[in-house]
Amino acid sequence: MKKLLCATYEGLDAKVIEVESTLTKGLPSFSIVGKPSIDVSESKERVKSALLSNEFSFPPKRITFSLAPSELSKSGSQFDLSMAILILLHGDESDLTEWFVFGELGLDGVVKENIQLYPLILSLANQKLIHKAIVPFESLEKLSKIPDVEFYGVKTLREAVAALKDQEILSPSVESSCIEAPFYEMDGEKYYYTKKYEEDFLDVKGQEIAKRAALIAAAGFHNIILEGSPGCGKSMIASRLRYILPPMSNSDILEKVKLEILDGAEPNFQPRRAMQIVHHTSTSASVFGGGSYKAKIGEVGLAHNGILFFDELPHFSKNILESLREPMQDKKIRISRVNSKVSYPAKFLFIGAMNPCPCGNLLDESKECRCNELEIQKYKNRLSDPFLDRIDLNVVMQNVSSSDTPSLSSLEMHEMVVKAHMRAKKRGQKEFNANLSDKEIDMYCALSEEVQNVLDMAISRFTLSFRSIKKVQKVARTIADLAKSDTIKKEHLLEALSYRRR
Repeated sequence: MKKLLCATYEGLDAKVIEVESTLTKGLPSFSIVGKPSIDVSESKERVKSALLSNEFSFPPKRITFSLAPSELSKSGSQFDLSMAILILLHGDESDLTEWFVFGELGLDGVVKENIQLYPLILSLANQKLIHKAIVPFESLEKLSKIPDVEFYGVKTLREAVAALKDQEILSPSVESSCIEAPFYEMDGEKYYYTKKYEEDFLDVKGQEIAKRAALIAAAGFHNIILEGSPGCGKSMIASRLRYILPPMSNSDILEKVKLEILDGAEPNFQPRRAMQIVHHTSTSASVFGGGSYKAKIGEVGLAHNGILFFDELPHFSKNILESLREPMQDKKIRISRVNSKVSYPAKFLFIGAMNPCPCGNLLDESKECRCNELEIQKYKNRLSDPFLDRIDLNVVMQNVSSSDTPSLSSLEMHEMVVKAHMRAKKRGQKEFNANLSDKEIDMYCALSEEVQNVLDMAISRFTLSFRSIKKVQKVARTIADLAKSDTIKKEHLLEALSYRRR
């Protein structure tokens, strides 16, 4: 009995599958056991045709393939190549230990690319479960970005068999390639960023308080809500904030590409973080993920390490807004279904945009608000206190004026964010300021006696919750980083307090 390794999905992670084969005497048959899906079962016809069309003999025996562990459901056409190889190398002395083999077979024996390959292999690499793999030749360009894995590209079934027979002279088809972008290096880790700004903050005239808050949000990955009249620039600031986010490590970029492929998008290896814009008519399943049989990833999971933007925030259903509290707090999303229970990482920067009232004119000096107090209160009550308590920065936008002028550009703001990111890494932080644990807050956000007294006064005056106190400290730490200060000073704390909801 011979065995090769392959993989399948269980939620967002890949699980190693052992492909075992036996060829025994009996009536000729071809069976696959181990909970195969329809696309895996169809491998029988593809494998048989690939062998016969390449002048290989198809053994007139009882052929059985076992996909272990048997309790996992297997899906995908990536098992084709491993099955065909096991048939052809039956009785051969080649050592197939630790070899992963991925590839879909054409009826003519050509090895084809499978859209699942990149996220599957990346997940295995992150778990340090894979070291060498035979893959379709056309997948090499994307797969070469994954570090610490030797890839051997093959175009046909015949090439794959020849490679495993002569392993002593086999060499990797490609070397791991690095990300081509500016970077800085800290403790052996490279952090990449790009200086291309398709939308620039120079286009936003005035709104200095909101731009300052956007800078703080980007530098520390703090949740932010922008409130203002229609057309004052809320969406403009949100869309431009994406371009000034902190640098990305190599693993961050690879994780982003994996999510792009799972979302059906063309992978982009540029160090630009994802931005998921959610419409208020979206269903709960599309936002958080789900499905009646297999739990699929939603907008919240796809925003991991990036931005999740909710425009017209109070128009979202109460169920969605309240369900958002868990990933905002725990940085993960859990989906429970009868057939599966899945947990996805969800470290995102939340941006919410809203009008001050249903008609939008409450804060406008030149237009009359058409809403009564009951309508305004009902509108604002759609956002609960526990939800708002998870917001770091609350900003009321200014009215648009003809005298407004542009100030900082995206390039200038991004340079400030990169320097703040470097300061955080230099002091040993693994997470963004917004994601610091209580223990890390005590370590990196320590306050002097004078600053602690100011915070104590604010706690008493504004009746801050425990969560709010921690958020004020984390925002103050980000403001200190932008000011190039090693310690949190009084002015940093006061500015952080100014962004709390009254």
